[in-house]
Amino acid sequence: MRKGKRSSVLIVLMALLLLGWMSTGRMIQTGNAEDHSLYEDMELFTDVLSIIRKSYVEEPNMKDLIYGAINGMLASLDPHSAFMPPEMYKEMKIDTKGEFGGLGIEITIRDGVLTIVSPIEDTPASRAGLQAGDQILKIEDRFTKDMSIMDAVKLMRGPKGSDINITIMREGFETAKAFTLTREIIKTKSVKSHTLLDGYGYVRITQFQERTDTDLRKALDSLEKENNGPLSGLVIDLRNNPGGLLDQAVNVADTFLSSGLIVYTGGRESGSQMKFEAHKDNTIPYTPTVVLINSGSASASEIVAGALQDQGRAVIMGTQSFGKGSVQTIIPLSDDSGLRLTTAYYYTPSGRSIQALGITPDIVVPEMEVKEVQPAHIFREKDLKNHFETAEPVPNKKKPQEEQKFKLLDDDLKDYQLMRALDLLKGWQVFKNLNSKAA
Repeated sequence: MRKGKRSSVLIVLMALLLLGWMSTGRMIQTGNAEDHSLYEDMELFTDVLSIIRKSYVEEPNMKDLIYGAINGMLASLDPHSAFMPPEMYKEMKIDTKGEFGGLGIEITIRDGVLTIVSPIEDTPASRAGLQAGDQILKIEDRFTKDMSIMDAVKLMRGPKGSDINITIMREGFETAKAFTLTREIIKTKSVKSHTLLDGYGYVRITQFQERTDTDLRKALDSLEKENNGPLSGLVIDLRNNPGGLLDQAVNVADTFLSSGLIVYTGGRESGSQMKFEAHKDNTIPYTPTVVLINSGSASASEIVAGALQDQGRAVIMGTQSFGKGSVQTIIPLSDDSGLRLTTAYYYTPSGRSIQALGITPDIVVPEMEVKEVQPAHIFREKDLKNHFETAEPVPNKKKPQEEQKFKLLDDDLKDYQLMRALDLLKGWQVFKNLNSKAA
């Protein structure tokens, strides 16, 4: 065996023996049966490692063995804990900055099946028609059964312009369907906005990245400038937002809340038990707000929706969210690899755990395809024979209604959930005006 490999083996074995010695020491001191069991388990591991080194048909690569052992440990925990070799860890850090190569989907393992949490907007995945909840059965010619998330990510990423085939099963499909996608450099803009109608703004948050809170404030400032003053209503769209950075979710919620709890986390270590509260100096002026969610809204999206719902700051509308209520901590390791480990669960201000449950909307509005229907002719007064012509108008002191500056976009009109959110906000304004007149 070469000197480098021999050194690696010795280091690993020394570390394992030290751990075994520490366990034995504790066992002698305390007589703890659990410590004794740990020592036996570690001894079993070193025995297997020694047998592989000596008897495997080909000389094994020690780093591959160690990486494989780490992957096996993490795979036995939960779908979100994972080991990231140096190259993958480097890509993960790029992801949070909003630029990476691939297809543009967030994935998880649900009931043992590789499942799409959400396609990222304006990426190969979303343009191909992939949807939240789609099950990925094959990537190229490899079946995904028992495949880890990290292995799936590694397979789906590749050079810009290269094609990849993935086989999808979806509710409503009689058989699985193959999709061919062309990889791109994914540049995700986390915040998009525009005015729906005069006084009514729309902000879509696609992911929670490093600059999301800053981009959100810029978007809100831009909407106010477009409308020459405060908005009468705002729609925050978190549909198909797979989540992202916890601190950004907290900052976004803090934008709308002046006080109170946003989210808290609970885990075994004291460092995993944290509380995040709103601050008055970060809060924008009150605007009636509707938050849209669906089954593709996960993790950080659910933190924001849950906080605004529990605090009574916004109406949550849409369909049940994904239900990812665990916190993953990224831990850098000595060889530039990284560990993504589930260290806590998070809870909404009222103490709700979202894990596997999700956020239930205040108003359930299903996703529907909107089609233009030509109305049938309706019989009215003017259709009667000898009907009265239009009477002369009585002078009215009221100013004529000003023509609206903004009109709804075609894509907005086809979005059933968005139109229901806008209807709610407009009704909100109508009742506000009625109350002011009554007063």
